[in-house]
Amino acid sequence: MDLKNLRLSYGINKIDFNNLEENPIIFFKRWFEVALKNTKSEANSCVLSTITKLNTPSTRVVLLKDITDNGFVFFTNFNSSKSTDISNNNNVSLNFYWPEIERQVRINGTVTKINRKKSVEYFQSRPRESQLGAWLSEQSSSINFDHSFDSELNIIADKFKDKDIECPSYWGGYCVKPLKFEFWQGRPSRLHDRLIYEFESNCWKLKRLAP
Repeated sequence: MDLKNLRLSYGINKIDFNNLEENPIIFFKRWFEVALKNTKSEANSCVLSTITKLNTPSTRVVLLKDITDNGFVFFTNFNSSKSTDISNNNNVSLNFYWPEIERQVRINGTVTKINRKKSVEYFQSRPRESQLGAWLSEQSSSINFDHSFDSELNIIADKFKDKDIECPSYWGGYCVKPLKFEFWQGRPSRLHDRLIYEFESNCWKLKRLAP
């Protein structure tokens, strides 16, 4: 397999360093709105990286479900491997990549659970099938290769027939509080634009990085 010539040429946009924001969350929202209008896939999908108890990285894709003044919210089963990692070490990173607009955003920060009321409100907004799945799956646990969820799904569906599905106690949201952002814009000749925001001395500091 020959991969050495597999590459794209970038250059459809650039960072206007004269038109930035003091708050990187506001700047992120600007980029996110562009991504929503121009990407074919889920623009809110991102890579979440955690640190295991063995001090090794663990990475998976999650869906961003809210952007608040405090940070970036996603939801999961609290018994999942990502939640286990977070309970041991709450330092995480997020990575958004939008190839259609040749942009990437890296975020480092700390993560904490959101309040229960917010988790329940979001759970109640999910499709009913997704709500049932949250009750059914013991996320990240080992199961047999021939395991089928059909009969179990019917049992759970009958349990909640003709009534609202409660949010399981082991399911809810996390908020990543950002401490560092890198905004990356692809540019010709691999001379990419890179913008850094770092939270220092109770304020955001900006700097530009070499490609």
